[in-house]
Amino acid sequence: QVQLVESGGGLVQAGGSLGLSCAASGVIININTMGWYRQAPGKQRELVASITHQSNTNYADSVKGRFTISRDNDKNTAYLQMGSLKPEDAAFYYCNADGHTFRGGFNVWGRGTQVTVSS
Repeated sequence: QVQLVESGGGLVQAGGSLGLSCAASGVIININTMGWYRQAPGKQRELVASITHQSNTNYADSVKGRFTISRDNDKNTAYLQMGSLKPEDAAFYYCNADGHTFRGGFNVWGRGTQVTVSS
């Protein structure tokens, strides 16, 4: 069973920076794409950024130039470095990963981590 654990959320002032980590555990053969999503109260969950095993990245327009996603394939870990944070970036941030174990494919979500941005 693959599990994702996010860490690094917290409170930051507008204009500040914060880094998130997402570590995958389990008997994993490979992880294809890892992604960060966020959901603010009353809003739908939205993609923030994603990264493939080959480190091809994709960003939401709202975070381009401010956020950077990266991953360490040896550690099965993805990172999200967030800069120039705005109050509208405040949300619960979730990690998602898809890949394969010896039992087959998986697509799992972490429990999320709260990011609060004070103005």
